[in-house]
Amino acid sequence: MPTSLTAYIFSHIHCKMLPLLHKGSPFPPLTQALARPNGLLAAGGDLSATRLLDAYRHGIFPWFGQDDPILWWSPDPRMVLFPHEFKLSHSLRKTLRKGQFEVRTDSALEQVMRACAAPRKGENGTWIVEEMITAYCELHRLGYAHSVEVWMEGELAGGLYGVAIGRMFYGESMFSRRSDTSKIALACLARQLERWNFGMIDCQMYTPHLASLGAREIPRSEFICQLQSLIAQPGPSSPWHFERQNF
Repeated sequence: MPTSLTAYIFSHIHCKMLPLLHKGSPFPPLTQALARPNGLLAAGGDLSATRLLDAYRHGIFPWFGQDDPILWWSPDPRMVLFPHEFKLSHSLRKTLRKGQFEVRTDSALEQVMRACAAPRKGENGTWIVEEMITAYCELHRLGYAHSVEVWMEGELAGGLYGVAIGRMFYGESMFSRRSDTSKIALACLARQLERWNFGMIDCQMYTPHLASLGAREIPRSEFICQLQSLIAQPGPSSPWHFERQNF
């Protein structure tokens, strides 16, 4: 995170404008999330499975840099992708139909996370720190964190990972080592989640790339309302196995 933002966060903790979580303390109401930066709700706490699952069930997610405290966010509006609204471009459809790849699920979550953690062009660091990798590998062991992987010639070429509770999927990050491989992973995820009657894929915050794939912003209140219904429904068994995809 930029130094200016880090200083801003610490100043708000010091002035008690940003709640500091302690072990076992609950999250504050979402209405207390700061408008700037978008949806910053609290700092501190831990990345235990109990804390993370409680956060996701309330529409909250962690995002912080290497030298920051754990930060918790709940943006308003919220960027989401409804599985049936995924935009399948003509060129991506052609790529999918060629089938020069293999899609696997839940076979390499740590590898996917480490690939997502690699700094992008023009970036100096990553928010997927070792503490995050350890925490989400534990969620994977418990059946909540999932990866969708695109393999080419025996190598991991792209993919994504996230968390599923009930019929709700929370997307965390994706990567590509070859052209369109993250899009392939997302296309296959959206198609399978639609078959499984998942209602939403949480994309957290707006980016033009996500918008080009069909994601859109909705009010946080609407997001939370749909979220509460979806997490109450039974989800598919873990590890995940996708059905044959026909595009």
